[in-house]
Amino acid sequence: MTPLLDVQGLTVRFANPGSDLTAVDDVSLAVAAGETLGLVGESGSGKSVVALSILRLLPPNGQVTAGRILFEGHDLLLASESEMRAIRGARISLIFQEPMTALNPVMRVGDQIAEALTVHGGSRTEARQRAVQLLDAVRIPDAEQRMRDYPHQLSGGMRQRVMIAIALACHPALVIADEPTTALDVTVQAQVLDVLRELKAQYNLALLLITHDFGVIAEMADQVAVMHRGRVVEQGPLRQILREPAQDYTRHLLAAVPGSGRR
Repeated sequence: MTPLLDVQGLTVRFANPGSDLTAVDDVSLAVAAGETLGLVGESGSGKSVVALSILRLLPPNGQVTAGRILFEGHDLLLASESEMRAIRGARISLIFQEPMTALNPVMRVGDQIAEALTVHGGSRTEARQRAVQLLDAVRIPDAEQRMRDYPHQLSGGMRQRVMIAIALACHPALVIADEPTTALDVTVQAQVLDVLRELKAQYNLALLLITHDFGVIAEMADQVAVMHRGRVVEQGPLRQILREPAQDYTRHLLAAVPGSGRR
């Protein structure tokens, strides 16, 4: 079966004064429709650079120097900017790590969700109705009232759930979640992951889950790709990676999970 997302030999370099940095080196990974791929590694391993490359959102000094990024059979690296604008949010959406920086602080959360729909052609009335439905779907109580709140009036967990609502607004085929629970305490993290798991099943989403936490991967992923220093050093089904990790680096990440028994 053809993967929904198929990253082949991706290499990304950043131009810096005096030297260039290879942040992603010959990375290949695939996500099938309805599947969760956990991309795991420590900070600086290149995980987020992969996500930004898929959406063509690298900073000006970043450049893809090799590889292909096939989505629904089309190479995103060859798409025009107008084609990418139509894809971002509508077919591929991104949940950011820190909602307080991703959300507009002077715009009501309901308007921010509705905007995700209107920029892709939805009517304002339909967009507001859909925004209420989405807030309800991500388990924010009193959704109609919360539509009028600003981000600072919500808890951290609620803000992250607003980000999930925005990501799901246009019924994307693929959601990229970049460290979606890092800033949350353990209880709220579990609640957010429950919401994400429930909505993934409801909408049959493909999910690329990026995290440094193998505990999150163990709860959510079907397949796992382990990144270290810009390269994928190990990948396979979750159960296989948990039971028989082939790389010392993978064993190191697993040992950091509380209660794993690995030391």
